[in-house]
Amino acid sequence: MDAPREIEELIELMAKLPGLGPRSARRAVLYLIRKRGLVLAPLADAMQVVAERARECLTCGNVGTSEICEICASEKRANGEICVVEEVADLWAMERAGVFAGRYHVLGGTLSALDSIGPDELGIPRLVNRVEAEGVTEVILALNATVDGQTTAHYIAEELETRCKVTSLAQGVPIGGELDYLDDGTITAALKARKSL
Repeated sequence: MDAPREIEELIELMAKLPGLGPRSARRAVLYLIRKRGLVLAPLADAMQVVAERARECLTCGNVGTSEICEICASEKRANGEICVVEEVADLWAMERAGVFAGRYHVLGGTLSALDSIGPDELGIPRLVNRVEAEGVTEVILALNATVDGQTTAHYIAEELETRCKVTSLAQGVPIGGELDYLDDGTITAALKARKSL
C-alpha cells in the first residue's frame, strides 16, 4: 500500500534535496511524522519564516533577511578587501573560521561553457564595478581547486589585474595531513607554493 497522496508529495519534495534519494526521503518523512510535535511542526514554522524573509544581499549575494547583509552594511568590514567565493556555503565557512575581516562577493558557481554559465551569469561585471566603487585594494580568490574554479579564478584575475591586487588562497598539504594519503595534484600544489621557514 502506498502512502496517502499528501505524504507522497512531501517525500517527492524531500527527495529533491541534495544528499536525499527516495528511500532517505521516505525515512526522513516517517521520522518527521512520528516526531510531529517535537520536529515536524517547528520545522514547518521555520521553513515558512525562511520562505517569507530570506533573500540575497543586493551587494554581495550572501543570504540573509534584509536587502543588504550585515557584512556589507558593517563599516568595520570596509577595509579594502573582498573575498570572492563560489557559493554562500563557502562564505559561511570563511566566517566560521573567523580570520577574514573584509567583505565578500558570492559568484553562485563557476564559469562553464558546457552549462552556458558565463561572466554575466556569475556577476563578474558587478564585482568589477564594486572594486572600483568601493576603493578595493585586494581581491582574494577563494575558489575551489577544480578545473572550473581555476578557470574562473584566472578570468577574474585578468579582469582585475590593472584595478587592484589579486591573490588566491594557498593550496597544498592540509593541517594534520600525511603525505602518504594525499593525491598527486595536492602534493604538486604544495611543493610549488612552498615558503621559507
